[in-house]
Amino acid sequence: MTAHVTAGTPSGSSPDHDRRHVTSHAPGDAASTNGAALTNGTAAATEPALFADATAPADAEVPAGAATPADEQATASATEPSLLTDAGEPRRAGALPTRRSVRRFWIVAGTLVVLAAAAICGGLAYDNPMPVGSRGFWLIAQMRATNVVVVIVVAFCQALATVAFQTVTNNRILTPSIMGFESLYRLVQTAAVFFLGAAGVTAVVGVWQFFLQVALMVGFAAALYGWLLAGRNGNLQVTLLVGIVMGGGLGAAATFMQRLLTPSEFDILTARLIGSIANADTSYLGWAICLAAVAGVLLWLQAGRLNVMSLGRETAVNLGLNHRLQTICVLLLVSVLMAVSTALVGPMTFLGFLVAMLAYQLADTYDHRLVFPIAWLIGIVVLAGSHFILKHVFYAEGSVGIIIEIIGGTFFLVYILRKGRL
Repeated sequence: MTAHVTAGTPSGSSPDHDRRHVTSHAPGDAASTNGAALTNGTAAATEPALFADATAPADAEVPAGAATPADEQATASATEPSLLTDAGEPRRAGALPTRRSVRRFWIVAGTLVVLAAAAICGGLAYDNPMPVGSRGFWLIAQMRATNVVVVIVVAFCQALATVAFQTVTNNRILTPSIMGFESLYRLVQTAAVFFLGAAGVTAVVGVWQFFLQVALMVGFAAALYGWLLAGRNGNLQVTLLVGIVMGGGLGAAATFMQRLLTPSEFDILTARLIGSIANADTSYLGWAICLAAVAGVLLWLQAGRLNVMSLGRETAVNLGLNHRLQTICVLLLVSVLMAVSTALVGPMTFLGFLVAMLAYQLADTYDHRLVFPIAWLIGIVVLAGSHFILKHVFYAEGSVGIIIEIIGGTFFLVYILRKGRL
């Protein structure tokens, strides 16, 4: 029930002046009115003052030392992570987060393609006595093309194998040579000459001999990884240490047999123990390309997992990666690539380290899908350039391992001294 009482209006005053409304409500209506008022008051008290600046009096003064809303907003924006680079470019997720890094990568890749093409063309055409375009010119270029194919295959094997090996071991100093592949190669070559004489050099050249050497190296690596990594307490550091010790033992056995050779036999053997493009034989070059291509494609498909493994074992395991199984698979593919390269041209001690180190510096990204092709191009430039310098500057035949070891060893020392640690 509601009652309205209106006071009378005195004479001479307006009807709206001093008009008073007295409203009384029933108990239920009063409770609802009081509840609504209480609710509105609570909401007004708890609601953030979004329009404080608009409702505040114009002449309101801020106490000294108090922060204004503008200052608070500036402080909040300053503490938030910046989505812009120093040059004002927007950042984005991915291997190349800025436009500048994208441009830099493609400039580096394009430059390496030009240098690799120049080195290959120089090896085919430079100092060719026949007129350009003549039949004799193309015959000589075809003879030199075998060396070019060998350079491309060896650079592919060394680049991919070293980058993947350093990712798995989480160490950018180690190379797959530490596992004893080159020591096993030297032992096989030395044993052939030791037991068969000078004719033993030809006994290890051929298709089945190539497959035998590859099988020995891959079998050695598989037995080592299966023994030391497949167990419950498998440890990669112990595996590397055992590989170093066994490689040293194989090298010592090869050195002992070399001491017992005649000077002529030792001279013939030395030419096989130094990495040389001339060591490759066209009879098994096609098989080497097939093996390298298969292992390289499989390793390329593992690039995403390699990106995760580069974060470290604990992080990779927390992200759901079977770290031990993935490590064994990658190491086996690395052993295939290293076995193909070593059986094809001989030991290339510092080539992989030199290529991987330059690839990390030039690619400037963590993504192996981008690092692999940069490393391959650098390998072609280094190997083809070394072969060109050796043949057309020093007029020597084939032994590019000497120049690569000099350049690679120098870069290795500079890298160690610059970093100050392994």
